[in-house]
Amino acid sequence: MDVNMMNPILTAFADILPQIGFQKIEKKGVSLMGTTLTNSGVLLNIALLGQLKGIIMIGMDLESAKRFASKMMMGMEVTELDGLAQSAISEMGNMVCANACTQFSKIGLGGLDISPPTLMIGDGVQATLPVPQIIDVKFCVDGIDIQVYIGLVS
Repeated sequence: MDVNMMNPILTAFADILPQIGFQKIEKKGVSLMGTTLTNSGVLLNIALLGQLKGIIMIGMDLESAKRFASKMMMGMEVTELDGLAQSAISEMGNMVCANACTQFSKIGLGGLDISPPTLMIGDGVQATLPVPQIIDVKFCVDGIDIQVYIGLVS
């Protein structure tokens, strides 16, 4: 995968999060992985469809997911990741990935679409993606650790 293809996704992440209440978005690191990842907590999966195909996954531990959902819901206390909190996190994924499609169109890759989000919750959730390798981008967003996994095939 061309590493430059991840830039529209990272731009979308940095553009959308301030619009939904987050102020400090820091990229903490980038690494290449094989095709399998393991996550404990919440893992949001959205497929990218069109001339560019792939998967974008956003992961965070359960406490981070509660804090993230709380921030999105204007500070409402989130003590458990109920349907409303899950919906907030899923909507963030929708917004980021839809914006990524817009960013891709700016570099000549138009006509992309995204799947509805799939939210997985659990300890040691393992996902094997149908891509040659995954780029793992670590972020700290207002003190909340988030991982964005990107697997694309052109």
